[in-house]
Amino acid sequence: MPIRTCLFGGSFNPVHEGHLALAKTVLQQGLADEVWFVVSPRNPLKPTADASDALARLEGVREALVGCSGCSASDIEFSLPLPSYSVQTVRKAVADYPSREFLLLIGGDNLDVFTQWKDYPYLLEHFDILVYPRPGASNEVPAGWSRVRLLNAPLMDVSSTAIRQGLQK
Repeated sequence: MPIRTCLFGGSFNPVHEGHLALAKTVLQQGLADEVWFVVSPRNPLKPTADASDALARLEGVREALVGCSGCSASDIEFSLPLPSYSVQTVRKAVADYPSREFLLLIGGDNLDVFTQWKDYPYLLEHFDILVYPRPGASNEVPAGWSRVRLLNAPLMDVSSTAIRQGLQK
């Protein structure tokens, strides 16, 4: 049976307890054997995303995951062209680790804009996609998206944006 690896992509600017709780939920529910926190150098849907601090964000994720069994920081997108597209990431992961089975973990806010993702039909066809509910998002899986399911997890009203704004004050 292949190792089920959940790719949890994000800017992680900064990584926070909500991210860790989601990864632990995926592992505790047996949905994956491991969770890779895939640090995105530059998200195409976030015009303010800055690739210049990607190494610092990766290091922050590594530090946050110390002692988090089954979780690891991944720099898989660092060798891919910018901006970072999930479809390129999963294709590279499958090519580099053919004995693993990959799935994606995204937020409800990303589900609402999923049709804007590059080659999203390919992702819907080839990968299981777990969606964690986000406050303010529809958290509704469109009809026919059979490989997409809501993660049974509590709504967490924490975000990296709110943390950054709080630090600026």
